[in-house]
Parts: sequence; structure tokens; C-alpha cells
Amino acid sequence: MNTKILRLFRKIHRTTGALLFIFFFLVSITALLLGWKKNSGGLILPNTSIGSSTNLNEWLPIDSLHKIAVQTLHDKVDSKLSTELDRIDIRNNKGVVKFVFVEGYWEIQVDGANGKVLQILHRRSDLIEDLHDGSFLDYYFNTKGEPIKLIYTSIMGIALFTFTITGFWLWYGPIQIRKQKRSVN
Repeated sequence: MNTKILRLFRKIHRTTGALLFIFFFLVSITALLLGWKKNSGGLILPNTSIGSSTNLNEWLPIDSLHKIAVQTLHDKVDSKLSTELDRIDIRNNKGVVKFVFVEGYWEIQVDGANGKVLQILHRRSDLIEDLHDGSFLDYYFNTKGEPIKLIYTSIMGIALFTFTITGFWLWYGPIQIRKQKRSVN
């Protein structure tokens, strides 16, 4: 191992770390929160309610449940919010349908069998995920195809790879240099 290469790796490691410090800090904090989301007691990810029936034959049609969720969003949260859905999460084993709306990260949980609204919750986990992967910028700038997310995750992935390689050599390189010096003496 050459000391010039070791110095170069140290410089790359230090410069990359300095330039991307804020982003690595954000990614690490959001990763920690996302890892704990299901164990947060509903603080980060809303707990799933239990509906009255898990038998899909007893459920109302999805479009009827959707109308209930949209009406609830406008009546109980804000009448100005968009009704555009991010996703519909069907939990037939719990008898619940979760309607997750794009704007404001709102989730309306509806009993699949009787249409009763079980919960109206803010999904902090979705906001944290969007911060984690950079897609919040695509939402903010209203870009199509998530190009900012793609660029952000590519930069962060390449940077993490660079840190891994240079960090390994910053640890292993001095060991090799000491071995070389001992073999020469």
C-alpha cells in the first residue's frame, strides 16, 4: 500500500463527508425513525384498527368505501384538500381498508364491512420516508417521474459506496504499511 494512495483516500473521504454531512445526517435520522415506525405506538406509523369482519364477501364495494373516506376527509379534516389517493391499503385480515391521500399525508381507516370510519390519522411515516429518499422535493416542485429522487438517491448511494471503500482503506492501509516496514527491517 502506497502512502500517496492512502492520503488520496483520506482526502476523498474527508471532502465527501464535509460536502454531504447534512444529507447523511438527514438520511441516518430518518432511517432510524423508519426502522422504529411499527414500534412507535402509533406516533410515526398509525396503528391499524380492527374492523367488524374479515370475510370479503361481507364487505361493501371499494368505491363505496372510497366515497366514505373522501367525505370524511372533507368533513373532518379540510374541505380544500385534494382527494387524490396515494394508495389504498386493504387489510382483509383486520377487516380494514386504509385510504392514504397524497396531500397532507392523511389516512382514513374504514371498516370494510359496514363503512364505519375507524380512524383519521396523519401518516408521519410517509413524510419521513419522503424526506429519507428525497421524493419530497419532487412533490414540492411538482416534477413528473421523480427525477430529483433519482438524482438524490444516486448521489447518496455513490457517496456511501465511496465512504465504504475509502473508509476500509483508511483502516487497512496503515496495517499494510506497518507490515511492509517490518518486512524491510
